[in-house]
Amino acid sequence: MAAETGPAPASGSLFPDTEPAPPPTAVGAARQDETIHALGRRLPASVRLGTSSWNFPGWQNLVWDGHYTDKMLSQKGIAAYARHPLFGAVSLDRAFYQPLTAEQYRAYGEAVPSNFRYVVKAPAQVTDSLIRGTGGKGRAVNPDFLSPEQAWRLCAEPAAEGLATRLGALVFQFSPLMRDAIAQIDATIDRLHAMLTAVARVREHVPDSVLAVEVRDREWLGPRFIAALADVGATYCLGLHPRLPPIDEQLPILRRLWPGPFVCRWNLNMKHGVHGYERARADYAPFDKLVDADETTREQIARVAAGTARAGQPVFVTINNKAEGSAPCSVHALAERIVARGTQG
Repeated sequence: MAAETGPAPASGSLFPDTEPAPPPTAVGAARQDETIHALGRRLPASVRLGTSSWNFPGWQNLVWDGHYTDKMLSQKGIAAYARHPLFGAVSLDRAFYQPLTAEQYRAYGEAVPSNFRYVVKAPAQVTDSLIRGTGGKGRAVNPDFLSPEQAWRLCAEPAAEGLATRLGALVFQFSPLMRDAIAQIDATIDRLHAMLTAVARVREHVPDSVLAVEVRDREWLGPRFIAALADVGATYCLGLHPRLPPIDEQLPILRRLWPGPFVCRWNLNMKHGVHGYERARADYAPFDKLVDADETTREQIARVAAGTARAGQPVFVTINNKAEGSAPCSVHALAERIVARGTQG
């Protein structure tokens, strides 16, 4: 008796096709419901909210329409990011670690709409008093620290040339200073003033661009620092970080510079302490929901943002995942508070 056999596979193979799908060649934006679109339309036109960078796979369904690798998002995600109704800006953090060329900036600019803005972090090559090795340990004094020539050549000039009107703010974020720079803080501030004077001519190329200074040491925050900013038309970047005083103690600096732009980078939840980035990353990954809602800080930022917008000044607020657990969710919550405050007048 002949052995029974089943029907031959249609493909002629005993095994199904198990070849993996090819990787995507573009990043798609998540669909947003009408309430988010409506909220975006109610934000004042001068208020631009966003996140610190954008290469986070965990934002699937919040920002992205599916799962993408962080490499794919870094290279091709910004166009999809800029389609989010609440995202009018992004902090270009990679510029802090390595100066970018005008061509690289141009590619970023061409990927987003004309009303989108980049908050560009100046390279550590001019904002860190130390040359650092692995793990951030200082190895030597940095000869380019506060160099007017390098600040223009490595940051302001290529950003203005490449981004043009999509350059929103240049942020000079100063890492913790070495002891000598703190001990001679007046001289350090004088050098800051000279550097800002050199880069202020960026406004000849991009008139609406903002210069902002963010620090990590309390010793900066005195009358001489405020006068240096005011003299060149720069502003203080409200940097919400445990190394700095509470937000209430920083706001008087902005009042001294009023009226003027508001630039804020909400970096880290205060509960994690000065060295809490790694702990926050572990607690909050994959950054898809609010974990530690900080309603007090959110309300204070919303109050300043709404008041600044009513005065006709630009507002840039970018938020890190490590502030509350998910930067896109933080942006949504902050947008609601700004709109509510605008309604209240």
